[in-house]
Amino acid sequence: MFYHLITSNTCNLHCKYCCEKAFDEPDGFPESVCELDNKIKYTIPQLKKFLGRTKNNTITFYGGEPLLNIDYIKLVMDNIKDIRFMMQTNGLLLDKLPKKYVNKFHTILVSLDGDKKTTNTNRGRGTYEKVVKNLRVIRKNGFKGEIIARMTIEYQDIYNSVLHLLTNKEFPFTSAHWQQDANFWFNDWKKRDYKKFSTKYNKGITKLIDFWIMDMKKNKRVLKLYPFIAIMHDILHKKATKLRCGSGHSNYTVQTDGNISPCPIMMGLSNYYLGNIKTAKTNKLKKIHMYQDSCKTCAYLDLCGGRCLYSNILNPWPKEQRALVCGTVKHLIKTLQKNENKIRKLITTKRIALQDFNFIRYNGAEIIP
Repeated sequence: MFYHLITSNTCNLHCKYCCEKAFDEPDGFPESVCELDNKIKYTIPQLKKFLGRTKNNTITFYGGEPLLNIDYIKLVMDNIKDIRFMMQTNGLLLDKLPKKYVNKFHTILVSLDGDKKTTNTNRGRGTYEKVVKNLRVIRKNGFKGEIIARMTIEYQDIYNSVLHLLTNKEFPFTSAHWQQDANFWFNDWKKRDYKKFSTKYNKGITKLIDFWIMDMKKNKRVLKLYPFIAIMHDILHKKATKLRCGSGHSNYTVQTDGNISPCPIMMGLSNYYLGNIKTAKTNKLKKIHMYQDSCKTCAYLDLCGGRCLYSNILNPWPKEQRALVCGTVKHLIKTLQKNENKIRKLITTKRIALQDFNFIRYNGAEIIP
């Protein structure tokens, strides 16, 4: 089982697309939202007991910015054994976490949106430079785990942004994923031309898949571009999926107050709480499956999984705009399906191997952007 463990509800950045803005819309948010502070209102023994009812657990430290509560991260890592640790961070404070803790992480997801100009425009001046510097430091200090670039795509060119992260000389990534800033907060669809963006985005996805396959041929590897590798894995194995992030069925969020929500973006939405770790049993947590009506008859559901639980429940965008978002998902899946035979040929000729498409499900990487 996977758990997002919230260590802090505050952040040291003010990203222009942060989902927090959803709760500040002038027309109001359609659900009641509980205010959450940073005080951890449960004990380590209670956390251990909660986790102890299931096996092969993974904790992903999350926020806000999780590294604003380094002491609690250290406390958990010192006291919870036989567990896999991950973290999703903006990376600004990675140099503050002692290397003996950093080096215990299996995976670190760090937020970068592309090149220096794009990242700094979205996240603040100097962010890109500081994050890259910190990533170089943790590698120098012995971190051997996976580092995944976690991108938010709002307006930028997907092809050029991903390509920069893969090929830049300062810190080239081999793992990346991205999430469109689409259908997450209310009324913002009125403030942009998403139809125009989606057309450009789809063209960029096609180019990026071509690059991905070309890199397989040239370098005998499969870059971990999660929206590609995970879907292609299931195409090759003829495997259907549930909601790919795991929210509400395999991946739950433990808030600072101990309440359990289905996913991090639903923190504070008390109507959807699934209990509290002081009393809840991990092996009996309620499983939530919520699809749009259009999902139920969609030919791509088995590979998409429904995209987003939060969006499916709250419907931030109207039907016509949601259809455009689904159009980008269908384009992604159809383009990968069209390239299945090329990839099978590369496997047959041993340029790559079938196991190169293996990945850890529910590790926080958005598969369906």
